[in-house]
Amino acid sequence: MAGSGRQRTNRRVVHETLRRQVLTLELPPGSALSENELAAALGVSRTPVRESLILLAEEGLVQVFPQVGSFVSRVDPERVADAQFLREAVELAALDDLPADLDADLVAELRDNLAAQQRPGIDVEEFFTLDEEFHRGLLGLSSHGRAWSTVASAKGHLDRARRLGLYEAGSPAVFADQHQEIFQAVLDNDVERARSRMRRHLRAVFEDIEQIRSRSPELFASNSGAAPVRRNVVVWE
Repeated sequence: MAGSGRQRTNRRVVHETLRRQVLTLELPPGSALSENELAAALGVSRTPVRESLILLAEEGLVQVFPQVGSFVSRVDPERVADAQFLREAVELAALDDLPADLDADLVAELRDNLAAQQRPGIDVEEFFTLDEEFHRGLLGLSSHGRAWSTVASAKGHLDRARRLGLYEAGSPAVFADQHQEIFQAVLDNDVERARSRMRRHLRAVFEDIEQIRSRSPELFASNSGAAPVRRNVVVWE
């Protein structure tokens, strides 16, 4: 029984590690995945790696091509749009449920979060974490904080597109400023302004995708659905 528990823990850790590496672009879109190499790097057997890749494939973050291999899926704009639709619906609806008296402790946490976002030299991953905490905190103001886990589980492709947008921008300052505008509208009890600012903020990812895809189309899924081809090395057509 103890051994079975360790195996489950092993599988969970491997899955969480590989998922994080995909979402943070450490494993870039389109990159080939070797079970042997991943197992060696993580210090585990191939079994938890194989099981983790199956779970990631179910989420659409990995593609498996028989006789060719497994690959990190390229960012799919349609999946981005679906996740964006869900996220926008939840976050805008939550703004409608803001109480007249906001939780003072949560407001203070959000102020601290916004101050941290403005730190000079903040890197993409640190900002991304603060960004997630900010949006989860806004949901918390409306007592809908538990909905965040549902949103987060559905937005793997969206998160990769957002990270690509952050790298493209070079600085997260514009996004931090947008957060500040949303928060100020919330404090002013101006729900319509908060909704407008939030909608504009969340939809910026679509413009980012078009700009990045024009220069780096290999990062994005094509409509052809073509599989990579095995020659001397495996390549995408």
